[in-house]
Amino acid sequence: MATTNGSDLDKGLGLPYPSGDDAGMAMTDSHPTSVAVAEAAEDTEGPGQGGEASSRRPAGGWPYWVAIAVGAVGLVATGVLVWISASTYTSNENRLLSLRARDAGALITGALPTTQIPLASAAALADATDGDVAKFKAFIARSVGPQGTGQFVSVSLWNLGAGQPRQLAVVGAPPVLAASTARLASFFMRAPRTGQLAVIGLLAEPHPRLGYAFTSPGLTGRYVAYAESALPANRRSRFQSSSSFADLDYALYLGRSQLDSNLLVSDLRNLPIQGRHASVTIPFGDTVLTFVVTPRRPLAGTFAQRLPWLVAIIGLLLSLGAAALTARLIGRRKQAERLARSLELIADENRRLYAEQRTIARTLQHALLPERLPTVRGVETSARYETGVKGIDIGGDWYDLIALDERRLLLVVGDVSGRGVRAAATMAALRFAIHAYAAQDDPPDEILTKLSSLVNVGRSGQLATVLCALVDIEARRLTVTSAGHLPPLLISDGTGTFVHSEVGVPIGVRAGATYASTSIDTPPAATLLAFTDGLVERRGESIDTGLARLQHAASSNHAQLDDLLGRLLDDLRLDGGEDDTAIAALRWLD
Repeated sequence: MATTNGSDLDKGLGLPYPSGDDAGMAMTDSHPTSVAVAEAAEDTEGPGQGGEASSRRPAGGWPYWVAIAVGAVGLVATGVLVWISASTYTSNENRLLSLRARDAGALITGALPTTQIPLASAAALADATDGDVAKFKAFIARSVGPQGTGQFVSVSLWNLGAGQPRQLAVVGAPPVLAASTARLASFFMRAPRTGQLAVIGLLAEPHPRLGYAFTSPGLTGRYVAYAESALPANRRSRFQSSSSFADLDYALYLGRSQLDSNLLVSDLRNLPIQGRHASVTIPFGDTVLTFVVTPRRPLAGTFAQRLPWLVAIIGLLLSLGAAALTARLIGRRKQAERLARSLELIADENRRLYAEQRTIARTLQHALLPERLPTVRGVETSARYETGVKGIDIGGDWYDLIALDERRLLLVVGDVSGRGVRAAATMAALRFAIHAYAAQDDPPDEILTKLSSLVNVGRSGQLATVLCALVDIEARRLTVTSAGHLPPLLISDGTGTFVHSEVGVPIGVRAGATYASTSIDTPPAATLLAFTDGLVERRGESIDTGLARLQHAASSNHAQLDDLLGRLLDDLRLDGGEDDTAIAALRWLD
């Protein structure tokens, strides 16, 4: 696995590294409370009501006990708020770090198919041709190159028919494992005909490598395709500065133990990682990889890190100020009223802060969506997202528009089952994976097939419907592929028509599912509208009724594209649908 820069972590495993700021995160709501201050204000009004209370005090008694009590309550409240803000910051940092670790782990997971497929194909070819060396070399040569330029530095073909492994062909550098006959034979016995990739670490060698072996399942031949990818000698590699993980330090280990002897690659010198960190175990062939990350700076921002100190300073000042004001209130009623007005202002400020923090969840959801839509000549684009259930602003609905080149655009709309951080994390993993596969120029049907291996409803309880529409702008050609998703609406000359295609199973229902695409030519100045079911679905109503309602509303409205989406959301969600809604559209320009 060659690793020469930040993206080589994924390149060595066979997965292209997506760039951008597509990243995900999770937060919880918290808000300051002014109960203790309000109670203190009520306590101060009693002694200041008039002369009766004062006249009943024992002669020579100290009158400032109320001020001391207010100060003590304020300090206690400040301590509680400091603890809450510190705990919230720690919890948010840990959750964000875990989410980032899972996001990066999802990218590494995608390396298994790209590593296994060439070896599986080479082993199958050897079985089919009875070990034809020439055909094997011609097939696998495109995957082999010097360190950093090819997927593997060495690929060899072995015959196990005689009991002892016998090397038939080598492409690239000689395999390091061949130097140890006993170790090679033992490793090849771990590669049974089950279709699973066997992985071995050659980490103690002068030129460390990672080895892979694959034997075709269910065939009578005894051919093994064996490959090695190179690791940097010093095991050092950093994320690229443009990467969405550039604010993280990491270490990747072979196996479950975080030992120096198992280290594959890292950007740190002092290991194992100490302090705040998160780890994720990633299945990789017949073994696992352990991926550990630690933040270089606060993931939630420096304000959240400094908030406990700000709360402590402000709380201390407020407590001292309240105590001083209370002391004055003992003899001056007007000052008590002034204090009450100040406390009311503080309460309003607390409510404002609470309202601001309630918007953090919505900000998170939009942060997981594209920051801006691509600008492509010849089309106008627009998209909207609306939450469904009040108070639960994190969901699994999303949209994306990916410019593949100057004339092609990939429009994606998807819906992960459920709500909350878990759905958002699954959505982020699928969205990042689509970007990675699109960067490989995979067609929509192949993208959905690869996605079906990332989610498993049996393990996570989640599935997703996804619609991919490949748009050739100049040719006015539209290719639609659906994984259990509603069809898009094509509008032209005041008429709306749903683009029906063969509907495959949702993502997560069956790994390795295949999908079929439907291609049509679009008329000039047509508008394509893709959406999630929150736009048309109503409880107790047939989905066909909702689709007909959308078809009528969109076809009879000749507004600008942004206005059209806004009016559709206002009109069709007027009944208060409980599901989230994502909607994306593009319009060809004359």
